[in-house]
Amino acid sequence: METIKTVGSMGSVGTVRSLETDVVIVGAGPTGLVLAIDLARRGVRALLVEKADRLFPGSRGKGIQPRSQEVLDDLGALPGILAAGSPYPRMRAWEGAERQGEWDMMARSEPTEQVPYAAILLIPQSRTQEVLYARLRELGGDVRFGAALTGFRQSEEAVEANLSTGETVRASYLVAADGGRSTVRKQIGIGMTGETVDPRPMLVADVRLSSDAIVDRDNWHVWPNAPGGAVALCPLPGGDQFQLIATFEDETAAVDAAPRAVRELLAARTPLAAAHVVEVLWASDFRARAAMADRFRDGRVLLAGDAAHVHSPAGGQGLNTSIQDAYNLGWKLGRVLRHGAPAALLDSYEAERLPVAADVLGISTRLHRASSESADTQRGEEVQQLGLGYRDSPLTVETRTGLADGALRAGDRAPDGPYGAGRLFDVFRGPHFTLLAVGVPLPPLADGTVRTARLAAYEPYGTGLFLIRPDGYVGWAGAGADGLATYLATFGAAHLPVGG
Repeated sequence: METIKTVGSMGSVGTVRSLETDVVIVGAGPTGLVLAIDLARRGVRALLVEKADRLFPGSRGKGIQPRSQEVLDDLGALPGILAAGSPYPRMRAWEGAERQGEWDMMARSEPTEQVPYAAILLIPQSRTQEVLYARLRELGGDVRFGAALTGFRQSEEAVEANLSTGETVRASYLVAADGGRSTVRKQIGIGMTGETVDPRPMLVADVRLSSDAIVDRDNWHVWPNAPGGAVALCPLPGGDQFQLIATFEDETAAVDAAPRAVRELLAARTPLAAAHVVEVLWASDFRARAAMADRFRDGRVLLAGDAAHVHSPAGGQGLNTSIQDAYNLGWKLGRVLRHGAPAALLDSYEAERLPVAADVLGISTRLHRASSESADTQRGEEVQQLGLGYRDSPLTVETRTGLADGALRAGDRAPDGPYGAGRLFDVFRGPHFTLLAVGVPLPPLADGTVRTARLAAYEPYGTGLFLIRPDGYVGWAGAGADGLATYLATFGAAHLPVGG
């Protein structure tokens, strides 16, 4: 007899319409949209449901780090992101109406052969989501707006989810991408362990300022010593909008996010008058927390993005870590659902992403506390997420010996570089594995999900065979092909000699 676990309310009134799909994704933020895009290009059916009637309207997570730009390049969404974004402006400190010094919050880096996207990109979260949504629709996907998850149950065979629309959806897996207050996480009983990074309340808002306001659009303006708490105004690309962030020194302060209160706050703490605020487009209050789910999987239910970890906004890590959760999970779901890989492959999602999330939470927390002490704290390479990898993953196999310190190893990000008339990222782009031979012969392959490429030499890779995973990390590396067939079998892929 089938054992069913019931979570949440499964009651309904009237006729229930039943739907079937491969994956139900709860939440159409950046995490849910990236996962839906990745599944769509793999031919995996996904139902992306969002309880709101539209995409999130605010700027909130406004920085796209270099590693996330590489992810979006692979997914075909980067052109739209680059067109809508801009470089980060230099910071400008103020004391009242007096301009003070300038500095770069983000260390400036130049592109290289190995790192084509070297600088963080400024783009409001609302615009990022619009670009991702457009890309999803290009691939034939969509979002079911106004459809909240009201309950679900799972068995060994499937998940059944109830929606506020009265529909019941049967799927192989359910992914919670429904934010830090995730109803899925709470209903399934996964705990969230963390701390308050800063007890002081904060206000974040998107405002339109009149052209005669004292602030220009060439700088991110900061009043670190404003009465009542620091204020910052960051110009958002593409118009006359600024993101306002205000800290309240009084830990017990009740933050008023009403348009009138936002205008009054700016007038009280900066040289701007209330009349300079043409419109308050969106506003919210929050307290900076750092927390992580105790586990990222319960049977056929997986947590991703803020549902699995919440960050201080310092360092621009939350949205980027969330995007890469979805990127890590997407190809694994695709291999299980479309290529016969064992379901145990999904265990590697938590094994790989939980340690990364823990490390990144530490970076966000440290930067938040450092910036509270000094407004001119600079963010360096650690926030770019290019150095994150999976050397300790159960999916990582390094068979070479005697490697020098600093050598590329299995588990590392696969660098870009020139290849023919294009670049290696052009070869890697897509839902496939890539077998790259550098200075050694290519073995024959008879699996259509593995692309091959060869370079006579390329110093960043050294010499050997490198199997590049669909998410751009080296999964397996060897001096020759011994062991490659066994490794590929883990993912439902065949490695066969021609005629064998």
